[in-house]
Amino acid sequence: MFTASYAPPRAVLLFSLGSLLLPFATPFQRSVAFAPSSLSHRRPTAVFGWGPEPVWSSAEVLSVSPAPFHSECVCLTVAAPEAATEEETFQVPGQYVQVRAAGDEECKPSFFALANSPAAAQEGGCFEFLIKKNEGNAYCTSDVKEGDKIDVSQVLGNGFPIADHFDGLKYDFPTQNILLFAAGTGIAPIRSAIESGSLKLDTGRQARLYYGCRSPQEMAYAERFSIWEKEYGVQVVPVVSGDSAEWPGRTGYVQNALEEDGVAVARNTGVLLCGMKGMAEGVKDIVTKAGVFEGRVLTNF
Repeated sequence: MFTASYAPPRAVLLFSLGSLLLPFATPFQRSVAFAPSSLSHRRPTAVFGWGPEPVWSSAEVLSVSPAPFHSECVCLTVAAPEAATEEETFQVPGQYVQVRAAGDEECKPSFFALANSPAAAQEGGCFEFLIKKNEGNAYCTSDVKEGDKIDVSQVLGNGFPIADHFDGLKYDFPTQNILLFAAGTGIAPIRSAIESGSLKLDTGRQARLYYGCRSPQEMAYAERFSIWEKEYGVQVVPVVSGDSAEWPGRTGYVQNALEEDGVAVARNTGVLLCGMKGMAEGVKDIVTKAGVFEGRVLTNF
């Protein structure tokens, strides 16, 4: 049932997320060395699927390592290629690049959202990715090491149009509550949005993140949850959909957790989504029926 005024959501975690996830953690340390990009080749190729034609640059792998709290993912950092135009720079959380094996024009590119914030990417000269390993991307997950090269396209997509839809009085009511939803590696662009400051949570806005995974061992960026809560003011609600008898938190899907909690003051609520189609459609249906303006339900693709 949807509430007409703000109330703390039912069954929201009241204990430390760090203590909740610690039993499921594996030892992990990551170091990142920054290096300039290589731009020996910038060439267009055929378009795969959708979006503008990619222009490829060679990028050096700065680090690749297992993702903390996710046994099937890696954290990949590459030197950011020099953009030919301002439009090709990383400017908005939710933007993405195409990636393929170095110099392999027959390789089917993968599409990866950028995980670090635009400011962090510019300052560090690097792009960060969270990638789930599969047979088609071994060239940037399993069979790659620091110092290797991969091909990276220019930055693509419009990202999350947060300023256009959350700021001001475009929908008569200013956005005061922000709901974030991610499943699996969809947490990567949500991380970028949180850490970029684009949500403007220092202005009094409130934000809550529902993050869905099959198991606690697949909860990437769990080591950042406490940072998001303490430094950015984002309440994190992890939701586990698979069988996990030892998991003390919320279970089911993020849609279920949303239905249980309801939407507080729907007309001043904005939503960011990234994840599989079923999750996105389910969340959008719930929030729009609750009264959230459809134009304030944002995706990055």
